[in-house]
Amino acid sequence: EVVKAPKTDDATLSTAMVTAAKLNKNAVITSDTPGFVVNRVLAKVLGEAMHAVDTGTPFEVVEESTKPFGLPMTPFELLELVGLKVGAHVLDTHHAAFPDRFFESQNLHKLAELGHIFERDAKGRVKGIDKKARDIVSGGTSPMTASELQTRIENGLADEIHRMLESNVVSAPEDIDLCLILGAGYPFQMGGATPYLDRVGASERVFADTFHHPPIRGAK
Repeated sequence: EVVKAPKTDDATLSTAMVTAAKLNKNAVITSDTPGFVVNRVLAKVLGEAMHAVDTGTPFEVVEESTKPFGLPMTPFELLELVGLKVGAHVLDTHHAAFPDRFFESQNLHKLAELGHIFERDAKGRVKGIDKKARDIVSGGTSPMTASELQTRIENGLADEIHRMLESNVVSAPEDIDLCLILGAGYPFQMGGATPYLDRVGASERVFADTFHHPPIRGAK
């Protein structure tokens, strides 16, 4: 992501894009906004995942709800990979910028103090959710099913990506798809996040339209 700030001139932007090309990188120009593209989309997923846990949904149900997205790891594996303190800070930052749409999580801060979510064996392989982690998030009284949470996350992503396009964070849906495929490991064979959201009906549910015209349906 090459960020075009309000005072970035064309020469500077061009130099950045040429430099990226010389490094064999596929660069996407974004506006100067919290999270840019990849972090903003991932913060939406991670925030919804933690909100679900905070309100009583078991970790395993949350993980099940995100499987259809085809991401290379679950939200909690990603949080452990980037660091729980970093993850908590990212959610705080997005909640501060967009308090009506992004969740913060005090439980994630507590998990960061614990230092982990998963119980692992001597070789680092996941055995399950750590009991202390379960104790930290216990107390929620409004659990969701995997299907309910999947739909909620899909709708949230459709809404957020639509807002990003409306506010010119990037110029086209394909830019967001490229960022997620190259920057977040989104499965390229699924065509990107925006075709997926069109296929499952989230785009039409949220803003009564599709990202692509005609929608990219894929092979049957």
